[in-house]
Amino acid sequence: GKKAQPKPEAILRYAHTPIAMLGGLWRERFAEWKSEGKPRPPVFIVVCKNTKIAKVVFEWLALNSPPHGVPPAGLPEFINTAAELNTIRVDSKVVEESDGAASRSDEDRWMRFTLDTIGRLDWPRNAGGLPLYPEGFEALADKLERAKTPPGRDVRCIVSVGMLTEGWDCNTVTHVIGLRPFMSQLLCEQVVGRALRRDSYAVGDDGRLGEEIAQVFGVPFEIVPFKENPNGERPKPARTWRIRALPERAALEIRFPRVDGYVQGSGELPAIDVTAVPELTIDPSRIPLEVQMKAALPSNVGRPSLFGPGALGSVDMNPFRKGQRLQAVTFDAARELTRLIIADSAGRASAGPVFGVALGAVRDFVATRVRANAPAQKVDVFLSPFYGLMMEQLAQAIRYGSADDELPRIEPHRPTGSTAEVDYATRREPVPVMRSHLNAVVPDTQRWEQQAAYYIDTHPRVVAFAKNAGLGFAIPYVHAGERHDYVPDFLIRLDNGLHVVLETKGFDPKTEIKRSAAQRWITAVNKHGGFGHWRYLLCKDPGTVRQLIDEVR
Repeated sequence: GKKAQPKPEAILRYAHTPIAMLGGLWRERFAEWKSEGKPRPPVFIVVCKNTKIAKVVFEWLALNSPPHGVPPAGLPEFINTAAELNTIRVDSKVVEESDGAASRSDEDRWMRFTLDTIGRLDWPRNAGGLPLYPEGFEALADKLERAKTPPGRDVRCIVSVGMLTEGWDCNTVTHVIGLRPFMSQLLCEQVVGRALRRDSYAVGDDGRLGEEIAQVFGVPFEIVPFKENPNGERPKPARTWRIRALPERAALEIRFPRVDGYVQGSGELPAIDVTAVPELTIDPSRIPLEVQMKAALPSNVGRPSLFGPGALGSVDMNPFRKGQRLQAVTFDAARELTRLIIADSAGRASAGPVFGVALGAVRDFVATRVRANAPAQKVDVFLSPFYGLMMEQLAQAIRYGSADDELPRIEPHRPTGSTAEVDYATRREPVPVMRSHLNAVVPDTQRWEQQAAYYIDTHPRVVAFAKNAGLGFAIPYVHAGERHDYVPDFLIRLDNGLHVVLETKGFDPKTEIKRSAAQRWITAVNKHGGFGHWRYLLCKDPGTVRQLIDEVR
């Protein structure tokens, strides 16, 4: 999207449905293994792009702590308790540190032992029956006052960033889901390879090994045959430029709050007008609720084929729906809406009366405003992203008897943005600048933004500025019932410490809507007081940039 790094909550919104589908298959496999008397659980792996996404996914699955706009995972088998460690989070950095001779912390070393013993029932034993612990484990277990059984024995789910180490030989991985971009087939091969170790080498009556299946979502693995270029020429790569923050210009850093919404100051009991909320259609053409899966047997063109050997399996939401009670998920949604209202009232509203209003609103919304296109069902509204859309529409329908001044609601996982985070490549030729933490400006227009950047860069009052490209600064607003992000052009810091949001704009039918959204952002952030003082400038002629900066106070 327009933001440099998407919010982890946004990733999870669209990951919820495939995780629920694959999780339903995992639960069936778990029950099947139990009935067969297998003492180990199957293992579910979630591969994330970065540690922020992994943290949110782990808290959602293991701690039953969903972020705003996402319902509970509905997979109680993955929730950690005081007695059971069912889900672990493994960051590639932690694993790398733990692989070394000198671990940075005892917890890192314990994580390494946990990872290495997933699916292992017991330690190997010597002739006398005594366990053969790996080097350093017994002393570490005594130091941390933990049991000396294999710490990863009962782990069912792993939330990982990057790859698990190549030497990792767990053979109980049955399900893998990728929540990251896969830029190479080697990367896909490494991820899929985590699930390709056999659980059993027992030979059947027919003299063959039994069939074992790994089910994988979100990893675009293909076996692509090599094709010779008959012309013997390689196309010239397009020229790119790197835009980044320069360490020697750290004094020119600009920081800004990431505002996710606004907190209302009223403590009165709100009303929620469900009749004013537009209908929400659960459309399987947008978010598939049925998926066909087949063994990845490549055809002669290198792509997996639906034809040929192997059964074609169908995956749907029914295994997941079996564990969902409509009354329970309705109460969960009402509880989250109650938390939202109490947060928006700065804690002045009382939870009991607000919950009654929220519960009635959720019930009315599901009964009258949800339309499910087959094979979808109304209960699927409690899956993301439909759940998040429902909560947004209900939040927009909240009406207070009166309103005080607003405060910004800051994003919980990315509270502050900075020019120090910028590092990206572009095919647009940049314009070098001097008074910026960044090495250059990448203009979106052929003339206006180049002129504006020059006038800002040479203005005597300007201490630092940055073009809002790859920066992730956005102002939220709602238009026509939908949430949008307004991305202004420049952030400026003046010699008196004042921060300026500058927009250079030609004709835009939403100009006044965006101006209003910016003023609302400015007012709320200034009232907060923790992010400095801000002003908004709208420039319709680049020749007036210097004058506008002169006049701002």
